[in-house]
Amino acid sequence: MTPTSTAPFGAWPSPISAEIVAAGATPLSSLVLDGTDIYWLAGRAAEAGRTTLMRRPGPAAAAEVTPQPFNVRNRVHEYGGGAYAVADGVVVFSHHADNRLYRIVPDGAAEALTAPGRQRFADFVFDHTHARLIAVREQHPEDDGSHAQPANTICAVRFDGGERVLVMGNDFYSSPRLSPDGRRLAWLSWDHPRMPWQGTELWVADVEADGTLGTPWRVAGGPQESICQPEWSPQGVLHFVSDRSGWWNLYCLREGAGGISGAVEALCPMAAEFATPHWTFGNSLYGFGAGGEIVCSYIEQGVSKLARLRAGSTLLEPIATPYQEIRELRVGEGCVVVLAGSPIIASEIARIDLATGEREVLERSIAALPAPGYLSVPASISYPSANGRTAHAFFYPPANQDVSAPPGGKPPVIVISHGGPTGMAASTLNLKTQFWTSRGFGVLDVNYGGSTGFGRDFRDALKGQWGIVDVEDCIAGARHLVAQGLADGERLIIRGSSAGGLTTLCALTFHDVFKLGASYYGVSDLKGLDDDSHKFESHYNEYLIASKAQAEAVYAERSPINHTDRLSRPMIFFQGLDDKVVPPQQSEAMVNALRTRGIPVTYVELEGEGHGFRKADTIVRTLQAELDFYQRMFGLRE
Repeated sequence: MTPTSTAPFGAWPSPISAEIVAAGATPLSSLVLDGTDIYWLAGRAAEAGRTTLMRRPGPAAAAEVTPQPFNVRNRVHEYGGGAYAVADGVVVFSHHADNRLYRIVPDGAAEALTAPGRQRFADFVFDHTHARLIAVREQHPEDDGSHAQPANTICAVRFDGGERVLVMGNDFYSSPRLSPDGRRLAWLSWDHPRMPWQGTELWVADVEADGTLGTPWRVAGGPQESICQPEWSPQGVLHFVSDRSGWWNLYCLREGAGGISGAVEALCPMAAEFATPHWTFGNSLYGFGAGGEIVCSYIEQGVSKLARLRAGSTLLEPIATPYQEIRELRVGEGCVVVLAGSPIIASEIARIDLATGEREVLERSIAALPAPGYLSVPASISYPSANGRTAHAFFYPPANQDVSAPPGGKPPVIVISHGGPTGMAASTLNLKTQFWTSRGFGVLDVNYGGSTGFGRDFRDALKGQWGIVDVEDCIAGARHLVAQGLADGERLIIRGSSAGGLTTLCALTFHDVFKLGASYYGVSDLKGLDDDSHKFESHYNEYLIASKAQAEAVYAERSPINHTDRLSRPMIFFQGLDDKVVPPQQSEAMVNALRTRGIPVTYVELEGEGHGFRKADTIVRTLQAELDFYQRMFGLRE
């Protein structure tokens, strides 16, 4: 379609409003299969951001399992995940308001399983032999000012009441998994100062007749090996993912004499990632099909692919899909169910027939997409960065079928630094990105050194270098676009959330490439982050920045709050007042320092929001405020 009007880049009228962005996308997560029934979690932005459990029974339409006021979430490790489990139609879930576990039997109402208290639960598995649930429990101390850390264990919750600790002694646990016969339990553990993508251990113990565990043995893992996603095959063989080769690959345990221990076997070695970092519980990128085959997703150069591995083979057979990101995968009878997306497909849940390849979409995160002429399709690019590194990114050019820019102009470009920082930018269609591109902004979504999806060496590029390598790669990406004639070098913007907010602030404080910035609950004070951090991330900075012995000087040197005299770029800050990960004091201190120096700054506080915004009115308010800020600063509106 030929554009019918002309307007400057960054000032195009767009049908993709902030209200459409807020109302149009339903967050989907946490796939679970129970026979032919498919369950998932769906966000409800219009209901104060609560999360509800949905069930699709076979070919019938999906229906809600947990009506208001239930909010199916937990905050174990603060990031949660693994908030429900299903077996034979019985659902157990965590309710965010009180952190108690509730059970729903078929055609029944929700009943509480656990007593009120300061405990949180995640990653449940049914133990039918002992009429109980096995879960990760996080017991929080009383608010007595002692700043004591919570105690993490694996415990059993009996269906007739009562809790019993099964495994304790490590700082963290995840992924309790019972063997098909219920006679063995596998789990992961790790200790400070490691994060789970640095080093974990996989353990197994026999389940005794009285429900206690026998002496455990370590299957794999250690300080320099990240194990994740342990699963038992239907034949009782323990499988898992390990990065011992430098890539998160699939392995299994071939049992030896006596069935107690054996050799660990690589199933299909390759330079690809069969896992993502364990920020949340319940992640799964493989499962077991008929005849001992494995159906799996893996990531190559930041793009997901689906494949099957037949029993006895070491060669993956590709399964064609239209997707470039597969976030979750569950295998059912003759099918695989995925939560996936692509540059032209918003996140959706689909069932793929393993015999025919036929795909049936079960649920879409966006019911109706804007016309294709308003959507920007990204190019996957790689470019040189500092010290010989190669960085990666997705570049979204401006796109709007109704409008063109005057001849000779170049668009302003927004460079996005993802959170984590151990995370990954993906190319799945996102209306927030299209909100910008349809208005004449380009968007560069960067996978800087330290991102996942490119192997352990690339992930470790951020070791001791947070605030340096990530910043260098974002700057190199912006300069690459300018050199290619794809961006206006005088109108470069950087924005980021959480850890990406630190990247944003460092780029604006210590360098002069970007002209504006937006920080969503971003880190500005590394010492303050350390002092206020929750247990899960309380030693993360030792990996990202410096050891405790070196920390004081390095933290001071690298914290933007200590160098506000070097920051002269206008900024906008967004901060949830209930944020426990990056508390409001971080943004407030930065805003006050900028105001004192007379630098244009906007501060937007959000009541009732934490680390990550969920409410529809919040999404509308923040997008509109950010757009207004950019347009005012660049003279695109009065």
